[in-house]
Amino acid sequence: MGHEKPQIRSTTVIGVIRDGKAALGSDGQMTLGNTVLKHSTRKIRRLYHGRLIAGFAGATADAVTLLDRFEEKLEAYSGRLERAAVELARDWRTDKYLRRLEAMLAIVSPEKALIISGTGDVIEPEDGIVAIGSGSMFALAAARSLMKHTSLPASEIVTESLKIAADICIYTNDHIVVETL
Repeated sequence: MGHEKPQIRSTTVIGVIRDGKAALGSDGQMTLGNTVLKHSTRKIRRLYHGRLIAGFAGATADAVTLLDRFEEKLEAYSGRLERAAVELARDWRTDKYLRRLEAMLAIVSPEKALIISGTGDVIEPEDGIVAIGSGSMFALAAARSLMKHTSLPASEIVTESLKIAADICIYTNDHIVVETL
């Protein structure tokens, strides 16, 4: 019988664009197998002179590597979010070292919301909502409902969506951090 590597499940990240404002937030839980390792992991950060917010899900070291590479792409392409995202996804898919990284990125600006995956996908949702991580589908459902049935600002939609995900997903907690642009 082989030894399986414990799966790291570490987060819910959700971002919303509404009324020219962008918000991205995450919970703080990091889990290894069925054990909570940390309650207050910070999984979001501002990029490109504070004009973008990025969040990650997956292995922390891998995600930080990807965030650093993404920042390099932003600098190389003068902050053009889509171009930097496509170039990172291309490198991620083709580079021997990068393609082993296990993480996803969610990025928001007041104009765009993108998800970048390790399979080379750059996804721009039609509704301006991005969600990644273990509890992402719970947070996404909550955010879509709040967008449709309330006039809450982006930051409150993100906060409430994360709270709902935390009530449902065992890999998501209520130590919430939200950044707004």
